[in-house]
Amino acid sequence: MILPSLVLVFIFSYGPMVGIVIAFQKFIPAKGIWGSEWIGWDNFRYVISLPDTFKVLQNTVFIALMKIVTGLIFPLTIALLINEVLNKFVKRSIQTLIYLPHFLSWTILGGVLIDILSPSLGIVNDMVKMFGFKPIYFLGDNNWFPYVLVATNAWKEVGFSTILYLAALTSVNPALYEAAVMDGANRLRQTWHISLPGMRPIIILLATLSLASVLNAGFDQVFVLYNSQVYESGDIIDTYVYRMGLISAQFGPATAIGLFNSIVSFVLISIAYYLAYRFAKYRIF
Repeated sequence: MILPSLVLVFIFSYGPMVGIVIAFQKFIPAKGIWGSEWIGWDNFRYVISLPDTFKVLQNTVFIALMKIVTGLIFPLTIALLINEVLNKFVKRSIQTLIYLPHFLSWTILGGVLIDILSPSLGIVNDMVKMFGFKPIYFLGDNNWFPYVLVATNAWKEVGFSTILYLAALTSVNPALYEAAVMDGANRLRQTWHISLPGMRPIIILLATLSLASVLNAGFDQVFVLYNSQVYESGDIIDTYVYRMGLISAQFGPATAIGLFNSIVSFVLISIAYYLAYRFAKYRIF
């Protein structure tokens, strides 16, 4: 049953790894991998010498860390609030509404957000102007763009993580809440002393696994929403590699950046899975 999946993984994930050699070549498409000149570490030296490289790395880490933090805090808070809703119909309706954006691609959501956040016709700026303020160019201002990425990502993915936390809450023994009520604990005390400790394993697991995505700030989202005006604050490693490799045809330097990103991500993934096993007893095999 898993053979088709293994074949696809090999074709699309392991097969292309042959192209890593381009990072050490002055790659010319007409000559191919085997005919291009070997230049060793020159591509890496060139990439390091570029003034944009460290800014792109800084943007990537900053945006990714903010996404990790919001991706942990918001779903946890919403799950605890939903858990307090007694009406099952209302509870399920809220879960469905916040979960729906997860199924939409960034291509669709990007078009919606561009219209909503438009400085001239967007509904958000219409509300801003109602209060007497000047319209804000959310997708064209370097001061706003990173936070727009974080906020919209949280809106899209909060429903999925919320369901994980709600599932963890179902494993908490109801007798503990009954005992707490008998002892005079209010809802806040019950949440602090029963709900959160009961969710501790899944919280630790998701927090440790999220470490692996420190260098993954979300290519799809950034590519759809950004433009040349916000390269300074919104350009991340993946989009930088795309523009350098496919737009500027600098295949060697682009591959060098991608290889560096992959190696660091591999190390972070290894650390994350070790911590997940160490603190949450999570194992793949």
